[in-house]
Amino acid sequence: MAIRQLSPETINRIAAGEVIERPASVVKELVENAIDAGATHIEIVIAAGGLSLIRVTDDGCGMAPGDLALAVERHATSKLDEEDLFDIRSLGFRGEALPSIGSIAQLEIRSRTRDASHGAGIVVTRGAKAPVAPAAVNCGTIVEVRDLFSATPARLKFLKSERAEAMAVTDVVRRLAMAHPDIGFTLQTGDKRPAVFAQGDRSSAAWLERIGAIMGREFMTDALEVSGAASGASAAMRVFGFAGLPTLHRPDSTQQFLFVNGRPVKDKLLIGAVRAAYGDLIPRGRSPLLALFLDVSPSDVDVNVHPAKAEVRFRDAGRVRVMMVRALADALATAGHRASAQGGVLTVESFEAGILPSTRVEPGYPDQGGTYAWMVPPRVPSFAETAPSPFAVLDAPSADAPVVAAAGAEQTIDRPLGAVRAQVHENYIVAQTRDGLVIVDQHAAHERLVYEKLKTALASGGVATQGLLIPAIVELEADDAALLAEHADELAQFGLVLESFGEGAVAVRETPALLGETDVEGLVKDLAAELRADGLARALKDRLDSVASRMACHGSVRSGRRLTVEEMNALLRQMEATPYSGQCNHGRPTYVALKLSDIERLFGRR
Repeated sequence: MAIRQLSPETINRIAAGEVIERPASVVKELVENAIDAGATHIEIVIAAGGLSLIRVTDDGCGMAPGDLALAVERHATSKLDEEDLFDIRSLGFRGEALPSIGSIAQLEIRSRTRDASHGAGIVVTRGAKAPVAPAAVNCGTIVEVRDLFSATPARLKFLKSERAEAMAVTDVVRRLAMAHPDIGFTLQTGDKRPAVFAQGDRSSAAWLERIGAIMGREFMTDALEVSGAASGASAAMRVFGFAGLPTLHRPDSTQQFLFVNGRPVKDKLLIGAVRAAYGDLIPRGRSPLLALFLDVSPSDVDVNVHPAKAEVRFRDAGRVRVMMVRALADALATAGHRASAQGGVLTVESFEAGILPSTRVEPGYPDQGGTYAWMVPPRVPSFAETAPSPFAVLDAPSADAPVVAAAGAEQTIDRPLGAVRAQVHENYIVAQTRDGLVIVDQHAAHERLVYEKLKTALASGGVATQGLLIPAIVELEADDAALLAEHADELAQFGLVLESFGEGAVAVRETPALLGETDVEGLVKDLAAELRADGLARALKDRLDSVASRMACHGSVRSGRRLTVEEMNALLRQMEATPYSGQCNHGRPTYVALKLSDIERLFGRR
């Protein structure tokens, strides 16, 4: 078959297939162009999920008539220096978005520079370009895209519902708005009220305000500021942003926002660093909430490895990972014993859920007898009926539920976790704070305390080892055996002593005593695979942490054990002084705090 040159229209449509996957892709490209143009406010309007109309209006620098004609040509851009293709300091740079959009839809651009007396416009209809003509427009640029994919109707079959496409557009705009708090955004997706993100600045408070407007106010309450930097042979890099407390998590990663040089990305390296930093602080299968921004020298990151620029590649991936993990770990450590404020909210909601809507009377509304009713008891068993033990202390003193405050309790009431008042169900400690009360799970709390002590001992004193009567010979690939031998000193710190045993094998002489009888061959092969993947001996450390967690579980205060007031107060004071004590080894909260205002709500006082 003879080789022939494709027409420009076909070439543009092929490029459009790479760049324009759905309406959200168009919005992303146009909004990024507006940001690069120095806009301070960007308005996005879509109709029918973006299929019938996408309009992006900005107050940026605008384009002159001559630039308009070039803007719809392939590989025409003002953002790329031909002398250095890797020094990319803008969001969009390849000059493919506008001609690709114009090849599959009707594209109209109107623009005016700040020093021009009038604007200009150009229309591209499914690849056919009209001449540039005068147009009435304010300073800035308006881009309208109508009848998206009308030139490639087959693509329409692969799109989702209008509502789903509108949600994808909303997600794109939110991510870009989160990365640029100094720009105001307005998004209109239909007949509903538009979403407005007011213009702020790039201070920490303004950034958190913008993030809270997108992720919710509950995140702002539980957010920890993250900051870290790293320097090396190449340029310095830094990470900043906000991460939620470990007890604030979701079953999916939709509330994890990661950015590199202001560009939203979904990078496996960064996601892995987040998972490593949270480690055993969150339950398995759950994802923390966070928004992190990574600033890297353009020469140290390749942003052009994906047509939609959703993935990046770092020159020094190991340094990026270490910086990310350290910054997150430092932020989580500063949280100390803090647990998510959502625990108290959910507790109140669980109480209120027992109040049937049909039997609930709003405060201040007169009942049939002419009196003002505050709350009518539901026709379901009350809390006192289903859990009488907590109220038994009101009838008679109990060894496991003391009601007499210990000496000095009034001084400890001002401590974060307050002063002990009772132990109920032989597992839950009730403490009074100055503005509420705290309920502590004694087993979960002590489990975390013991676990942290074990980890500290492992880190400071080294790992006790046990010698093997007969060295275990493990056969491996030659490269894996050499890699293990190269990291022998590092592995010895974890209690695994091995040495090269000819080509393609290693001899293991000592193993960590904590592991007991273990599958030495499986352990060594897992370590080889881990080292080959990213150079970090994490598999062994994870096993040690797992053993330490199991030891802590069996060595902690068990549920059902009666504690004295002194023991309970001592437990609370240790929690206040121990990092990560707000959650147990399995990621569950160790305590719930209820404000006095929350309690008053339960009794209709508010």
